[in-house]
Amino acid sequence: MTITSDAAPVPLHGAEHAADPERSYELLRMQGPVGLAEVAPGVVVRLITDYRAALDLLQDTDTWSKDSRPWLPQVPLDSPIRPLVEWRPNLLFADGENHAYLRKVITDSFDLLDPNDVRTLTFRYADRLLQEFADTGTVDLVSQYAQQLPLMVFNALFGMPDEYGPSLAEALDAMVDTDPERKAKGAESFGGYLATLYGTKAAQRGHDLTSWFIDHPNGLNQEEAVNQILIILGAGNEPTINLIANTCVRMLSDERYFGTLTTGSLPVQHAIDDALWNDSPLANFSFHFPKENVTFHGTRIPAGSPVMVSYAAANSCPHAGVPADGFRSGTKAHLAFAAGPHACPGRSLALLIATAAIERLASYLPDIELAVPAEELTYRDGPVHRTLTALPARFTPLTPDANGATPWSRSPSSSREDASIS
Repeated sequence: MTITSDAAPVPLHGAEHAADPERSYELLRMQGPVGLAEVAPGVVVRLITDYRAALDLLQDTDTWSKDSRPWLPQVPLDSPIRPLVEWRPNLLFADGENHAYLRKVITDSFDLLDPNDVRTLTFRYADRLLQEFADTGTVDLVSQYAQQLPLMVFNALFGMPDEYGPSLAEALDAMVDTDPERKAKGAESFGGYLATLYGTKAAQRGHDLTSWFIDHPNGLNQEEAVNQILIILGAGNEPTINLIANTCVRMLSDERYFGTLTTGSLPVQHAIDDALWNDSPLANFSFHFPKENVTFHGTRIPAGSPVMVSYAAANSCPHAGVPADGFRSGTKAHLAFAAGPHACPGRSLALLIATAAIERLASYLPDIELAVPAEELTYRDGPVHRTLTALPARFTPLTPDANGATPWSRSPSSSREDASIS
């Protein structure tokens, strides 16, 4: 059966979707495995909400292209979705051999990272953030912790001194702002950061991702190298932020974790797995375009039409299955990091950073709890990310002279030499 839906597109933007995205996905499922969704005012795409259909698309590179350029003229320049679909010479928009060529630079470079070094870096920067609020008894775990920590780690992994971290965070935050002027300034600042980063490492290599990108046998030119860094920082940061925050929500509000915050890695891993399945940090993305007219899971899709995958809806659809205890076995089955040739190459790195961040928080503040009921938490408007606006929490304050381990007593030296990944 071929479905040619006349249903009105379901908005994936606005306060109603932010408050209850599952309602949006249920409305889309009523249209079939592939529904019509509005991802920004006037920008309509087809959205896959079915788990099996999502896998079929993500694993089929013969039918689908990732090149957004033919469709871009239909997206207004001032549309909030435009920066996320603007074509660049990086692996996100590449097909076939070009994609494999770019992806290998990233995966080979990530393989050179020592997980223990990344974990130590995350602990170090977590300690630095915790020192700023551990003696107050209250914290917004989004703005004061989750939103800052991943970029501090990424900044170091790419080989930049710590003082560049705040400007990088400010630039990326500004780039997703609704104010056009602030967004433009953020893009300019981010471009300056990337130019400084590449220029510094081109002049003198180090034991860092940027240097490995430059020296990789595939021989990336400057534009290619900078754009691979851009996609890692731009696409990898916010999902990692969301994973940390969304996992903290579960650990602080779900009775299955109550009283187990400091019992080891198992509760953290369960909570991360739970968040990846049920509150995907990257809710909807993975733009694809059929190379020719195609009928896909009963829906006729013209060549070049945009199709997105809803990781969040696919994970919660009936085909995915939910065990009686509510825990899904095996993190590899969820689609939070996509699947197939374009699966996120930074999956292991994001999980490592998120796990270390939550473990460090729990080790110092074992009695931390939500300062508001979980049902009062709110999320930012937007079709792509599942981002909390704030996560207020309270705990027994610590002081630098407290007995036992504290962020002040356990934190290693914060010198640039100690912060390197060598």
